[in-house]
Amino acid sequence: MLPDEPRQSTEPSPEGGPPGCYRHPQTATGISCTRCDRPICPQCMVAASVGFQCPECVGDGHAGARRATTRFGGALTVDGGLVTRVLVGINLVVWLLAAYVLRPRLGEVWSLVSAGRDVLGGPYGIADGPAQWYRLLTATFLHLEWWHIGMNMLVLLWLGPPLEGALGRLRFLALYLLAGLGGSTFAFLVAGDWMNSLGASGAVFGLIGATIVMQLRNRGPLAPAVAFLVFNLVVTFSRPGIDWRAHLGGLALGALTAFGLMYAPRERRGLVQALTVVGAAAVEAAMLLTGMALYGA
Repeated sequence: MLPDEPRQSTEPSPEGGPPGCYRHPQTATGISCTRCDRPICPQCMVAASVGFQCPECVGDGHAGARRATTRFGGALTVDGGLVTRVLVGINLVVWLLAAYVLRPRLGEVWSLVSAGRDVLGGPYGIADGPAQWYRLLTATFLHLEWWHIGMNMLVLLWLGPPLEGALGRLRFLALYLLAGLGGSTFAFLVAGDWMNSLGASGAVFGLIGATIVMQLRNRGPLAPAVAFLVFNLVVTFSRPGIDWRAHLGGLALGALTAFGLMYAPRERRGLVQALTVVGAAAVEAAMLLTGMALYGA
């Protein structure tokens, strides 16, 4: 038997003194575990709210404790905005590369560009097949103008941390990516015969939709979020050169994904949330394949 293997004997020492520690019998001790009453030496005792406990009882208590989670089931963390800041950092790095270092090459190969089979030289870009589908994601991190990335990142920094704190890092990241891809795939479905757009606006609109859903779920004030959405929709449809399709697609997929994540019943939360993510991805895949049938080779 190894020296530190637990032993159940609690008989007094041969000399008639205090019993030996149940883990270290050669060490006499007058302290017992407050839960199981086994003698424990200073090396083994763990301070508890009342008295001391042995390592096994402490381990059993931790094993039975429920893991603390966020409002909607995510892992609880001290920093609730880490993923948001990482996303902002990635967008800024890509902007610097695309606008100043790899211009125009990065913008050409990462943008949401598509030309259908009826266009001279087509199909091109996303309509050309799976080898080009990466653009659906890369375009959501691509900006060329400082004002474009500035507005998108300000909104991301404003809306991201509250949502990340409520959902947890993994669920928030899934929401953001699904909203961005939702904007890209909807834009391709509607205008894949001839289009070229870029930016994180689809993902950002998804966060606006998710914020409204969260306010509904928490019964919080809706007016600020709805007013912000209306303002951005007015800008979307009143200014030329803005891809309204990506905005609406991101808004719809973000709101629907958030609804499934936030309204999942507690007793089946993990299953419902997983099905929500899979379902949103399936909707986007269906839009992509339908667009390919319309515009592809």
